[in-house]
Amino acid sequence: MGYSAPCTEILGFPCHVLEMQDSHYFSALILNLGRSRKVKPEDAPVALWLQGGPGGSSMFGLFVENGPYLVTKNMTVHLRDFPWTTTISMLYIDNPVGTGFSFTDDKKGYAVNEDDVARDLYSVLSQFFQLFPEYRKNDFYATGESYAGKYVPAIAHYIHSLNPEKELKIHLKGVALGDAYSDPETIIGGYATFLFQIGLLDERQRKYFQKQCDECIKYIKKQKWLKAFEILDKLLDGDLTNRPSFFQNVTGCANYYNLLQCTEPEDQDYYGKFLSLPEVRLAIHVGNQTFNDGSEVEKYLREDTVQSVKPWLTEIMNNYRVLIYNGQLDIIVAAALTEHSLMAMNWTGSQEYSTVPRKVWKIFKSDTDVAGYVRTVGDFHQVIIRGGGHILPYDQPLRSFDMINRFIFGIGWEPYNG
Repeated sequence: MGYSAPCTEILGFPCHVLEMQDSHYFSALILNLGRSRKVKPEDAPVALWLQGGPGGSSMFGLFVENGPYLVTKNMTVHLRDFPWTTTISMLYIDNPVGTGFSFTDDKKGYAVNEDDVARDLYSVLSQFFQLFPEYRKNDFYATGESYAGKYVPAIAHYIHSLNPEKELKIHLKGVALGDAYSDPETIIGGYATFLFQIGLLDERQRKYFQKQCDECIKYIKKQKWLKAFEILDKLLDGDLTNRPSFFQNVTGCANYYNLLQCTEPEDQDYYGKFLSLPEVRLAIHVGNQTFNDGSEVEKYLREDTVQSVKPWLTEIMNNYRVLIYNGQLDIIVAAALTEHSLMAMNWTGSQEYSTVPRKVWKIFKSDTDVAGYVRTVGDFHQVIIRGGGHILPYDQPLRSFDMINRFIFGIGWEPYNG
């Protein structure tokens, strides 16, 4: 578990901001945010960040995406340009149990479904707020990306259900889901057409891919989860066979996180090497504990991978503030597939969502480039960020930073002066 809270000196923002940023652009953004809402460190919203996978360590989010530090090739640590910790107290948890440095000595300790995930996360959060009671009164947001599109609705719904009867209240205000794999069935059904339309499959390959996806969905509807998982694994991952997947064979690419990248960027692996350094292990008190790669966690969650959390997400959308965002260049949970999934949901804003126009979003009025596109219905916001893929805060740090602040602080989507 990692925790980073804002350290504030000016305008309610961290004391290192004006030192770490040369950019007038960033300074102008901070000033505009400061005018919109001053944030004292002790009052800053607390946001839980959960990585996907299943089995991905949230240390990836901390060191690669939106935490205060990034790791360089020579294993030095630098301040990140647009950390979410500038305005938000971020809580990074290795989840489910067995991910990253989290561990269990009992096979029964591994989560096999999202009920297990929610129960364990709630236990951790309860202990966190008992150990740090100064944060109990603060607004709380659950956030994450990819497979955390299941984890986040699971823990949010669990909090929503238990808060009325618990003495220790977690002040849940909303959730933010990036490239959310919340409802596999609706996403899987659109893969073949999407991959064909972006040029990664030809017509013959599209037909085969669609046939396999239809077979996968047939098993999902019959609740034959492992059969569905096996089909999808052969199409996309190859984890069970240790051979290249169909996607890898026909595209020649091992990476489905960004249309413009055939392999994952080298610097996304630096943090793992950094965490293995003896002096780092000593500093974070993990001793000789294994930094798990997530494969064991995934094994126990195989049946869960093709199941939906749509009912939980629907209830959260009906009661809290919700941000669902995608990178324009993502493949595995593409913006178009997310929109298809949202159109299939039945929530209080469904009818309005299907007709409301989306708006062009720019950060500043003077910008010639477009940051993305936004559709808003009440407390629900759908955002597509231009120029970014699945690992969105890595690809587009400024736009992601502006997005999360506009959402959490209710600033709106009009461009700033400046």
